[in-house]
Amino acid sequence: MLTLKNVGSGYNPLQVLWDVDLSLQEGEWLALLGPNGAGKSTLLKTIVGLLKPFHGEIWYQGKEISNVPVHEMVRLGIALVPEGRRLFAGMTVTENLEMGAFAQSDNGKIAEQLQRVFDLFPALKERQKQVVGTLSGGERQMCAIGRALMSRPRLLLVDELSLGLAPVVVDGLLETLVAIKQEGVTLLVVEQDVNTALVYADRGYVLREGRIVKSGEARQLLEDPGIQKDYLGYQE
Repeated sequence: MLTLKNVGSGYNPLQVLWDVDLSLQEGEWLALLGPNGAGKSTLLKTIVGLLKPFHGEIWYQGKEISNVPVHEMVRLGIALVPEGRRLFAGMTVTENLEMGAFAQSDNGKIAEQLQRVFDLFPALKERQKQVVGTLSGGERQMCAIGRALMSRPRLLLVDELSLGLAPVVVDGLLETLVAIKQEGVTLLVVEQDVNTALVYADRGYVLREGRIVKSGEARQLLEDPGIQKDYLGYQE
């Protein structure tokens, strides 16, 4: 579904990513791991067109999208849940969700998708008229994921799913992502917590200093001594 070939990117003139090769199959849950500053968010921004690659190619569904405008990515079926949620704090839950459907002109389909989001996140239905700035961190993350789902994506990118959230809230979000995947949505999830990332994922990539340094099946990465030492605190 998604292939990156020799991609370099960053914030001109600062290069952050170097020669990144990555592939994602339709229906997969792919985890992207790495320490702070490794370039994970930069990679997601490059995929969705917020940043243009310095070099290399990005292919999606057989089409090169390296220079496709960001608003067209939504029409192609790619949606991003950004780090920090990036919601409109002074608007209601419903208003924020409807912002995610900007490419959709059929009011009936918008209403149908809104109901789907409320089915996935009952807490949002209860607070649909509440101003987003008054929500808890977990509810804001639900709203951010819901907003991305309003565009009916085939590929959902989630940046820092658990950042600042209690474990019980993260568990609920992960179960929701499982349900979303079961509906046919492909997932690329950035996550600091390696256990959280790999227990649910099919495969993973490890990014360090802007380069892919390891990849493989999620179970293999969890059992990798280097991963255990660097991320889980286990010592040889």
